[in-house]
Amino acid sequence: MSDSIEKVVIVGGGTAGWMTASVLARVMGPLIRIELIESDDIGTVGVGEATIPQIRLLLRVLGIDENDFLANTQGSIKLGIRFNNWGKLGDSYIHAFGELGRPLGMLSFYPYWLRARAAGDESSVWDYCLNAVAADQNKYEPMETFGNTGLTGIVPAYHFDASLVARYLRRLSEANGVVRTEGKVVDVSLHPESGFIESLALENGKAVDGDLFIDCSGFRGLLIEQALETGYEDWTHWLPCNRALAVPCESVEPLTPYTQSTAQEAGWQWRIPLQHRTGNGHVYSSEYLSDDEARVVLLKNLDGKPLADPRPIRFTTGRRKRFWNRNCVALGLASGFLEPLESTSIHLVQSGIDRLIKYFPDKAFDAATIDEFNRESIYEFESVRDFIVLHYHANERTDSPFWIDRREMSVPEPLTRKIELFRRTGRILHDDGDLFKEVAWVQVMLGQGIYPEQFHPLSERISEQQNTEFLGGLRQVIASRAASLSDHRDYLNKHCAAVEGT
Repeated sequence: MSDSIEKVVIVGGGTAGWMTASVLARVMGPLIRIELIESDDIGTVGVGEATIPQIRLLLRVLGIDENDFLANTQGSIKLGIRFNNWGKLGDSYIHAFGELGRPLGMLSFYPYWLRARAAGDESSVWDYCLNAVAADQNKYEPMETFGNTGLTGIVPAYHFDASLVARYLRRLSEANGVVRTEGKVVDVSLHPESGFIESLALENGKAVDGDLFIDCSGFRGLLIEQALETGYEDWTHWLPCNRALAVPCESVEPLTPYTQSTAQEAGWQWRIPLQHRTGNGHVYSSEYLSDDEARVVLLKNLDGKPLADPRPIRFTTGRRKRFWNRNCVALGLASGFLEPLESTSIHLVQSGIDRLIKYFPDKAFDAATIDEFNRESIYEFESVRDFIVLHYHANERTDSPFWIDRREMSVPEPLTRKIELFRRTGRILHDDGDLFKEVAWVQVMLGQGIYPEQFHPLSERISEQQNTEFLGGLRQVIASRAASLSDHRDYLNKHCAAVEGT
């Protein structure tokens, strides 16, 4: 058997670098040495302040108490994402976490709702989701189960200050033996025959060697691209937004337990409420909107006083042609970029770390292992891409060329099949490996105005009266439970109020 990996070198800190270091130290610490190189002079993008529920798995792996984490990162609760103006001007819907209703027989919930809607029922599908109802009322309490109703409880994610998360994970990593080296990488030494990375030269003259190198250096891809010339697949033809402006503003009440995404003339604006401030940003396409115009739109739509000047970010949506090349694995922005419309940035780092542990190599760096890692990574990235493209493509707006062009563009073939199948039959195509499950696709399809022409015939195995009683009972139970929950701000103040000085 080949020699085991002895040393892992991570280039770049920030959320991606310190997430990687903390998990590897926790899971593999006794087996490997971990060194992380970062420079205080190099800033991080740091706009990934919203997450999806899988972030809770990370906390469990690391043994982190949720309330301590939220208190030390100015965190708040996220129950979903509110989308405004995405279908038509004036539209609003929420992609809520958790489930819609509960299954009945062999079917999930929504075919029964589709049947009732066809018969004239005017209830919203979100009336049957506790996360959605609680979000509308700014309510939250932890609730894993929902008594004996068969309904899922509340399924939360978090908003947090990304720079504080990096600081929090750094403390945890260093306590578990990770060595942090301050410095800038100025040269990468490659093996003359294999092309593998042998060592890194720092600006201060220090050389850092290792067996496995993890590139968390951000957009520049210091190792994966600049040194190894891996190549990049550009997705601008589907997702043309290429710039963002980010700015914090003062908090306002109520403290809403959801992210907000408001479609603008040539892109969209995010709003992420934390305990001490609100994070805002405007993602846009420079082909349709100038930087000055984008700045005006951003500042005009803040609901609090800005706390800094808007910070510009430039990007090209797409991915590296290989996420793992030779003895280098790219994570975070070094691996590619998908705009944070569905808050997937941090999760893609997390899933990349999980995949690396699953396929952790020895010094032989087996090609079949690397190929499988890349296959799974590419599939995940492309499936998330298609979910984001859906939001843009399924619009009925006529107020700007940007939105008309998004509606008329051709989209990836798997997405075309998903849309047509749902439109015709109400069914969702999905694979067990997809990040976004049936319930997510259903909410966005319906929210963007795609309503099926049919509903599943098995939903007619119960009578119309039974269906009415089934739906009415669910609505009543969910409304009653949501009304009894605590106010979001009150819950945070009581259980995880921000630590002074963070």
